[in-house]
Amino acid sequence: MNAVIMGVLVMLVLSVFRINVVLSLIIGAFAGGLAAGLPVADYTPDGATEATKGIMTYFQTGLEKGASTALSYAVLGAFATAIMHSGLPQQLTGVIVRKMQNDSVSSLRKIKWILLAGLLAMGIMSQNVIPIHIAFIPMVVPPLLLVFNKLAIDRRLLTCIMTFGLVTTYMFLPYGFGEIFLKKIMLGNIQQAGMDVSGVNVMAAMAIPALGMVSGLALAFWHYRKPRVYENRNIDVANQNAAALQPEISSYRSGVAVLAILMCFATQLFYSNALLLGAMLGFVVFMIMGVVRRKDADNVFNSGIRMMAMVGMIMIAAQGFAEVMKATGAIQPLVDGSLKLLGGSKAMAAFAMLLVGLLVTMGIGSSFSTLPIVAAIYVPMCVQLGFSPLATIAIIGTAGALGDAGSPASDSTLGPTMGLNVDGQHDHMRDSVIPTFLHYNVPLFIFGWIAAMVL
Repeated sequence: MNAVIMGVLVMLVLSVFRINVVLSLIIGAFAGGLAAGLPVADYTPDGATEATKGIMTYFQTGLEKGASTALSYAVLGAFATAIMHSGLPQQLTGVIVRKMQNDSVSSLRKIKWILLAGLLAMGIMSQNVIPIHIAFIPMVVPPLLLVFNKLAIDRRLLTCIMTFGLVTTYMFLPYGFGEIFLKKIMLGNIQQAGMDVSGVNVMAAMAIPALGMVSGLALAFWHYRKPRVYENRNIDVANQNAAALQPEISSYRSGVAVLAILMCFATQLFYSNALLLGAMLGFVVFMIMGVVRRKDADNVFNSGIRMMAMVGMIMIAAQGFAEVMKATGAIQPLVDGSLKLLGGSKAMAAFAMLLVGLLVTMGIGSSFSTLPIVAAIYVPMCVQLGFSPLATIAIIGTAGALGDAGSPASDSTLGPTMGLNVDGQHDHMRDSVIPTFLHYNVPLFIFGWIAAMVL
């Protein structure tokens, strides 16, 4: 079996059977590396050359690449905990709960739709207007869980709503994270691979795949329309320190929280790759203004790190997995073998390229990391098969985005789980990964293939 397929399948099967995702990624990396004939570790006493590097060396190289992202998310978790410590989310939640207690059934339905629309809007804006990605989830979702419970909203629907905003926005709108994904990475790599895409409207190329995501969201609203009962539990043990530190709610504290959020947002608007800096400055605002006192700072900061620790570990392990998969050299043979098996027709070639993109992104967990890999391989094939620049962009963009939703190691699924599972009632695989895979990867695959055929 192809080494990439072996590694991804082992990782996915273990994750579905409730083996920890980090452990599944490590085992999957070794399975793929061994299938490709890589040694377990370097076996030269004076240092490894490229020809003698082992799986451990490649995996550890990948870990180094994921460390900065994990640190940024850890500080972001501390910032989110400070916001909850300020009382702002609880104050907003209290207003909603009080309104719900006296409202009729029709008013409750209206509140439900307002909350769902607001969550969708925040997911969309987190990619461009206020580019903070999944940072809004730990700030907004945990304080609203009791409200969602009272409305009996299926948390799988909430996951699909947030994931739609996180993924569809960057793969269609060339602003914020979308500018990085569509213009800098995708168009840049396509141009570098030898295809002239200057003057091509990237939104026109990605419009049909984006419609696939819209259809998946509509199906999710229908599929998870029935009420689902959850227990009203306290937040988990890891965050009980933050709960114990929760002070009395006041307008001043909420005002400071708004100022800190604006500081975090402004930092990321004016500086690129400033997630760590923005979260740190936001936390500093809380300390300077006295909302987080020095004697409480350690507990608040540590509670936030614990909240994001698993997300950070998974992202670090995913980078190690990705590095091993690249080192196997099995991605190019996977594409070549698929094309040969499917006869070389344009329809079957598009199918094969999208399928490989799905497998690679599912394993790596990041569409941004997948794009450079698939672009270098796919552009010559698309030119040879006669695909237009628009169709080539649609194939590569869809192949990159496929698997982001539905991957156990993707922050598009990790983020919703992080917010919805603080009371232990939301399973990552069954309530985040599988629902988003079914509702987004399947229609995105179909609509991406249609785009390749008609553009």
